Amino acid sequence: MDFAAINRAAMCALPAILARLLPGGKVSSGEYVVRNPKRADKNTGSFSVNMRRGKWADFATGDKGGDVISLVAYLEGVSQGEAARLLAKMLGLDVEARS
Repeated sequence: MDFAAINRAAMCALPAILARLLPGGKVSSGEYVVRNPKRADKNTGSFSVNMRRGKWADFATGDKGGDVISLVAYLEGVSQGEAARLLAKMLGLDVEARS
């Protein structure tokens, strides 16, 4: 599975992916800022995704990742491989043909 290709495709569709996975966020200074759905987050601003790089962090808990696949893995509670498959399916990519 080509993780880099999946991440590149995800970056091209990042606004739509974030709206689907993390609804209700806002873009501020190149960051998608939203409440973390994995915890009782009361303040917008402690969880964000960089819109240019796909890096994300929860500044309240220290959870963070370097790409969109790791974000999907975190949000869905799955492995990196399963997150890549889920993301590829969301993007309409055929990853099984390249395995």
